[in-house]
Amino acid sequence: MVIDNLQKERLKKLENIKKLGINPYPSSTPRKQMITEARKMLGKEVGVAGRIRSLRPHGKITFVDIEDTSGKIQLFFSQAELPGDEYDFLANLDIGDFVQAEGEVFKTQVGEITVRIKTYRLLSKSLRPLPSAWYGLEDVEERYRQRYVDLVINPQVKKVMETRHRVVRFLRKFLDDRGFVEVETPVLQPVYGGATARPFITHHNVLDTDFYLRIADELYLKRLMVGGFEKVYEISKDFRNEGIDRQHSPEFTMLEFYWAYVDYKDLMKLAEEMISQLVKEIHGSYKFKYEEKELDFMPPFERISFDELIQKYSGISLANIETEDYLRTAIKEKEIKMDLSGVVGMGALLDSLYKKVARPNVLQPTFVMDYPAQMRPLSKVREDNSSKSSSFQLLAAGFELINAYNELNDPQEQAKRWKEEMGLAKKGLEEHQVLDEDYIKALEYGMPPTAGFGMGVDRLTAILTDQHSLKDVILFPTLKPEKK
Repeated sequence: MVIDNLQKERLKKLENIKKLGINPYPSSTPRKQMITEARKMLGKEVGVAGRIRSLRPHGKITFVDIEDTSGKIQLFFSQAELPGDEYDFLANLDIGDFVQAEGEVFKTQVGEITVRIKTYRLLSKSLRPLPSAWYGLEDVEERYRQRYVDLVINPQVKKVMETRHRVVRFLRKFLDDRGFVEVETPVLQPVYGGATARPFITHHNVLDTDFYLRIADELYLKRLMVGGFEKVYEISKDFRNEGIDRQHSPEFTMLEFYWAYVDYKDLMKLAEEMISQLVKEIHGSYKFKYEEKELDFMPPFERISFDELIQKYSGISLANIETEDYLRTAIKEKEIKMDLSGVVGMGALLDSLYKKVARPNVLQPTFVMDYPAQMRPLSKVREDNSSKSSSFQLLAAGFELINAYNELNDPQEQAKRWKEEMGLAKKGLEEHQVLDEDYIKALEYGMPPTAGFGMGVDRLTAILTDQHSLKDVILFPTLKPEKK
């Protein structure tokens, strides 16, 4: 294969470098300027370092382009200005190698800012050729698997990841400025909870006990509300043992925060302020395009009730549906094709219907409010209507971005709901919540009225950067191990 032959040539060069008594991987890097800074220093001596992106030998002169995280610059090597052996050493260099070089900055006749090299040094020898147009990474899966190469040959990928950093930095500052305290909660948990999802299970050898990777931060953050905190948040990795598609990843990043003495309507105002400001920060406008469709995040966002949304897209009026069997019949009558295997209970059935017919059709940022109580086992019900939870979600471009509600702080009611869920599990409900007795004990000490908020950072970043799949905004997405 061509790549194998190129690798063999590089290995020969590596051996030659070592025979010359030169360390191909030295420890020190005497870089004096970043490349963008050096480009502004015409007529002055600079010392730059970076990866070789092109090599153009022309007999007794050689042009080399190098790149660091700030930009590119051209290097000019001349046999007339370098000792013979130093110039000849250039034959050992390849695209992908890292070098450090010093010299005077000048402009070529065609106006290219260039460094006239007086001395240079190999910093790291590359043993694999970078993909190019004729033997590049054509398989998208390989791009995710070899993200280190993807970042080098696709500059737009790096820009997406830099935008992700800006998103996380903005969220932290937004909450810090409003008095929220950032905390850390356990990844390994003896009881998983805080969401409806299947967990990953691991075993602690010394304790001889199974633990679960957290599916959500919620129950531990609310323990802190019991302990006296009034505003807490965490940006963390969560893990759910579920399918992988463009909107789901087994390992993902969540922002969760909890705020005492407010309700979900206060959270809606805060969410609207936070998301609209973030969009303006990233795009300079409330409007931007996602997959060729214009989104407008200028507040106020549209508001619609869950029942109205379902009726709009399915034609089913939930006001006339009292039981799970009636709803299943209505779905059949409307000829809505759904896979209901493992779906047991009114809450799970409503959730499946919503994800099938409603959520994918919501383009503009929209608050969906007052979800049925059966769908929110951790939420308080509305005082004026016990069939509805005091809750909302923010949808946009078919993505569920935010889930928020008034937190249930009645320990007896919470235990009752969890036991009901576990009863449905015995009837075949695949994804369900479980009873956490320690959390119930915490609630028995008293938790103030609290509203809670959870947001998928990956989904939000995908929309803001116009990426179709979460894999495109996660540096190292979960993949099936490569077969050898």
